[in-house]
Amino acid sequence: MRVFVTIQHPAHVHFFREAIAELEAAGHEVSVFMRDVEIAADLLESYGIDYEVLAPTSDSLPSLARSQARYELALLRRARREEPDVLTAIAEPAVAHLSTLLSCRSVVFTDTEHATLGNALTFPFADRVCTPEAYMDDLGDKQVTYPGFHELAYLHPDRFEPDPSVVAEAGVDPDERLVVLRLIAWEALHDVGGGGFADAREVVDELERHGARVVITAEADLPPDLADRRATVAPEDMHHLLAHADLFVGESATMAAESAVLGTPAVYASTLELGYLEALESEYGLVVNTTGEDRQAEALHRASSILASHEETDWAGRRERLLADCVDTTDVILSQVADGLARRPTAEIDAPRPVAERR
Repeated sequence: MRVFVTIQHPAHVHFFREAIAELEAAGHEVSVFMRDVEIAADLLESYGIDYEVLAPTSDSLPSLARSQARYELALLRRARREEPDVLTAIAEPAVAHLSTLLSCRSVVFTDTEHATLGNALTFPFADRVCTPEAYMDDLGDKQVTYPGFHELAYLHPDRFEPDPSVVAEAGVDPDERLVVLRLIAWEALHDVGGGGFADAREVVDELERHGARVVITAEADLPPDLADRRATVAPEDMHHLLAHADLFVGESATMAAESAVLGTPAVYASTLELGYLEALESEYGLVVNTTGEDRQAEALHRASSILASHEETDWAGRRERLLADCVDTTDVILSQVADGLARRPTAEIDAPRPVAERR
């Protein structure tokens, strides 16, 4: 079969890369398309995945509308020429729109409730929308839920093993207490209006007061007095650093979840609330969500408590319980793409519970 995969964010590369490799190994044709997103392109190249850029990235609603129109027209031309069987993406309107025009199926994945514009443009046209069970919204009959998280598509232990040499090459002493701090730029469309830390300098000072080395990964430039703490590992190697860290603190929901499924406790500071992070906190105790007005003070208080009690807490045991409850999300992707080809109206993934039943 022919499968189109579209990429809008670096995290989408991680999400689909194992499925792309398995589909191609099985003899299927996979075409990958994207907007001009630099880090995503770097990741695709590092994993040896061929791709085509169809439109530039955008930084405002007007430019997004122009870019989306250009993107969808280019994708439509490719689809008419190559006749794909299945289009798949993470909450991408184009794949859903094209499947209503052409004789193909769209399988959309999402875990982000607050991406309201993208969701509204995508879900009504998609043939199927796949979400983790923790997703808070009811999307109707086309929704398929599964017990797991996006991050287990590439960080499940069957697919990822931490490499200590990556940590050593980054200049991190294996016996050193390590905290990874993530700062985002708040420029993505679904981040607009949100907020995280008010003072990065204060965050670093408090974490270092506990004897931790702080390594920062940031989307924007850092202040001169924090520049020497920027992470030196390549983007594709960041997960090795997260697996080694004693604690993750940051504004990125994805990296908080990545840390959690790797067994590294995470403190998430953001006004944006997500169902999967709530589940990682309430069911497994691997994430602390601080989303209120005093989120920086609360985040630092909870981070300090974790660092003080780190050796006494069975983080590995909490992760094992999570893994026992969840599926390998790449298997979900593969089964849903295959089911999209068969064009059956329903599918089961280890007996996922209907939305109504889990409420």
